[in-house]
Amino acid sequence: MTAHVLMYSTAVCPYCIMAERLLKSKGIDDIEKIRVDLHPEIREEMMRKTGRRTVPQIYIGDTHVGGFDDLSALDRAGKLNALLNADAPSLPGSSG
Repeated sequence: MTAHVLMYSTAVCPYCIMAERLLKSKGIDDIEKIRVDLHPEIREEMMRKTGRRTVPQIYIGDTHVGGFDDLSALDRAGKLNALLNADAPSLPGSSG
């Protein structure tokens, strides 16, 4: 079983598309996408939660991963697969 993945995104975001591709390559087909371009109030909520205004903003379980660069760095460091496991602990220093 894999952790729940939530991604704040917009319709025309190349980094959102790349993040989705990377997650799908890891076997994650069910990504909850929240379109902040359609709902400005949700963008405000995303900014309060993450401290960031850019998309994508990705959560794996309760862990705020960050954007595509952060997700890709986790993968390169060999830590993404463990985080995607449903029972994986949160990463130290991650906010959520």
